[in-house]
Amino acid sequence: MTNTESRPALPVIDVAPLVAGAPGRDAVAAQIGTACRAHGFFYVTGHGVDAALVQRLEALSHRFFDLPEATKMQWRMALGGRAWRGYFPLGGELTSGRPDWKEGLYLGTELPATHPLVQAKTPVHGPNLFPDAPGLEDFRATILAYMAAVTGLGHRLMEGIALSLGLPAGYFAERYTADPLILFRLFNYPSQPVPEGLDVQWGVGEHTDYGLLTILHQDAVGGLAVHTPAGWIDAPPIAGSFVCNIGDMLDRMTGGLYKSTPHRVKRNTSGRDRLSFPLFFDPNFEARVQRIEGLEGAAARDDSAERWDRANVHAFNGRYGDYLLAKVSKVFPQLRDEVL
Repeated sequence: MTNTESRPALPVIDVAPLVAGAPGRDAVAAQIGTACRAHGFFYVTGHGVDAALVQRLEALSHRFFDLPEATKMQWRMALGGRAWRGYFPLGGELTSGRPDWKEGLYLGTELPATHPLVQAKTPVHGPNLFPDAPGLEDFRATILAYMAAVTGLGHRLMEGIALSLGLPAGYFAERYTADPLILFRLFNYPSQPVPEGLDVQWGVGEHTDYGLLTILHQDAVGGLAVHTPAGWIDAPPIAGSFVCNIGDMLDRMTGGLYKSTPHRVKRNTSGRDRLSFPLFFDPNFEARVQRIEGLEGAAARDDSAERWDRANVHAFNGRYGDYLLAKVSKVFPQLRDEVL
């Protein structure tokens, strides 16, 4: 995949000074701010996440997705209950009412059944359904190590976003993300024909993300496209990088100064399966999302007529968890009926 010559590519930002808390982090923050104002997407390098860990997770994920569907369904999402964890098969997730051509494993912060939030039956909180099959003995440990490493990066990137807005570095941590809601996905986009009669156009249809920040690892196959003000552009894989984008709640907090940007994934026709691992770094479930006071240049304009879902994110008031549940329920309507 290549970008169209006349269209801008997404910026690549070396965040090493930000990760290290070193001199130069303000300059990194300024680059992040420019990217967020322009189109809400940017690559990060110098992030400090171990490349060998990423490679191990890729290898184990291929091993898992290569299993027969009947085997994978032993860890299906219906068994995850209110935690909304587990496997879903091809066509099992909807975007704008249409099935996506991918399969996946839903994961999140690992909480034991005895945790107060689990005891209180808080949705999207609980234990994961870790596949356990021959050759997957290290899957659980690798997933948890990866989530911990990328969550740590999320904290540093949110400090950079705060600094880019002229706020104290700890602004988001103090209000929303001291204990962030972490949702993590392993997605596999198979390179195989769609069965006849199934209304599939995309690997994933056009959408925005719900929360604050998404940190995505994509393998070498590629397929991500971003709807910038200049039109749709590709976001091809860059080895050793993550692709980051901001979500609806950061759009709401900044009054639209930092926009949540629509994106989609092309149907994979490469001849080999494609992996992508998005980690969603979001406000705490109970956090009440508010506008940032005194932020200049933030009009909080109702742009629902232009949005993919016709929603006005600036009109939302209440717990972040309520916003999340309303969105996720549309992605898995059958699971919503069974679980909630």
